[in-house]
Amino acid sequence: MDTMNDVKIVKLENKDVIEIIENAFSYVVAFGMLAYGVAKIIQFNGATDINKTVSELTGMQLMWAFYGYSKPFVVILGILEITGGILMLLKRTRILGCFLATTILTNVILQDIFYKVNVGALRAAIIYQSLILVSLWFNRVRLLKALKILTSPQIITNSKIDLFLKLLFSIILFVFLRILEHYITMKW
Repeated sequence: MDTMNDVKIVKLENKDVIEIIENAFSYVVAFGMLAYGVAKIIQFNGATDINKTVSELTGMQLMWAFYGYSKPFVVILGILEITGGILMLLKRTRILGCFLATTILTNVILQDIFYKVNVGALRAAIIYQSLILVSLWFNRVRLLKALKILTSPQIITNSKIDLFLKLLFSIILFVFLRILEHYITMKW
């Protein structure tokens, strides 16, 4: 039996190539988000054990002390990173994962720049964010359809009096809520 005759040549279409690239990019980002998310849980242990004044700390030491101060905060950030990574693994939830990971990565990139964190971490975050942007570009048709639905005007068939009353009640409720906010948040 000749095995060369049994081999089928797979012919990939353009959409197949794009799907392969998108999957690979998503897996890279997902793995990174999972790794950084799990690391968050242990990475800031002892970060507040610094014998310096705030003005003596480097930006990175200050940021690490900030994160090390609240274990629940860091665990929640880690869980969000892990969640973004998991969502990116599945085609059905990939766009949601991209948006969640983007919010986290944007924050990471800005902190890494302004607090002068390890340049390797900054580069990794920029790479991950770039791969997310490419993935979103591949899904631009779906995104544009969703954006169109979200921003399409609602057809309102109310009379002018109904519109005026809704606006008036909205303004009254707004004023009430602002006053309530003031009393709830004021220092006693």
